[in-house]
Amino acid sequence: MQIATWNINSLTVRLPQVLDWLAAHPVDALCLQELKLTDDKFPHAALEEAGYHAAVFGQKTYNGVAILSRFPLSEVVKNIPGFEDEQARVIAATLATPTGPLRLVNTYFVNGQEPGSEKFAYKLRWLQALHDWLRSELAAHPRLALLGDFNVAPEDRDSYDPEGLRGSIHHTPEERAHFQALLDLGLSDAFRLFEQADKSFSWWDYRMLGFQKNRGLRIDHILVSEALRGQVTACSVDRAPRKNKQPSDHAPVVATLG
Repeated sequence: MQIATWNINSLTVRLPQVLDWLAAHPVDALCLQELKLTDDKFPHAALEEAGYHAAVFGQKTYNGVAILSRFPLSEVVKNIPGFEDEQARVIAATLATPTGPLRLVNTYFVNGQEPGSEKFAYKLRWLQALHDWLRSELAAHPRLALLGDFNVAPEDRDSYDPEGLRGSIHHTPEERAHFQALLDLGLSDAFRLFEQADKSFSWWDYRMLGFQKNRGLRIDHILVSEALRGQVTACSVDRAPRKNKQPSDHAPVVATLG
């Protein structure tokens, strides 16, 4: 089976692109971020026609996350339990797959703006809360994958300009330490389980010909639990949708589980 993550940067604008991509790449589950719409505006009918159940946590104008699945969804959780947050950033659900329950946690990490800012402090609090909650999630759901737009480039090779951007947002030691703390819970970066081409990124700025010049970052990730790691047979970034007319600035990341 295949699971994927894609920051769509407005589902209202890019629903046709999502439907076209799903028709060409009928993944078993797709985690979307930055829906930028409320739950009542979510296009359930169109996605059901395409063969997908949906668990949705929307928000007007900003944020919003959803899990699309070919399998029934249960045990839905919205945002991090015990962490007060007005922003729709997390949705988790259990998929009833033929090989057993699969827990997906779809996340839109806080951007953080810049080190030292109030938004950066919020990001660090949010990251700690996510880490603490995931520990219990992993105990309850050994077959778990954490997917989403992490807004963290975990290593220098995940940035087009690691020296010039060192210490800036997405590249700070604090953010990278939190990413490592997630790995220390027993999660593995599915993309790095395989040899990848140099300068493999998942996000490119709309400005300054970012995509054309491959001035990108790898900030969209799929982390898998120990119980799933041995089943991952491939993981890649699909750059093709970034070439669409009016694309999202992110590209889908897809992991294949054997």
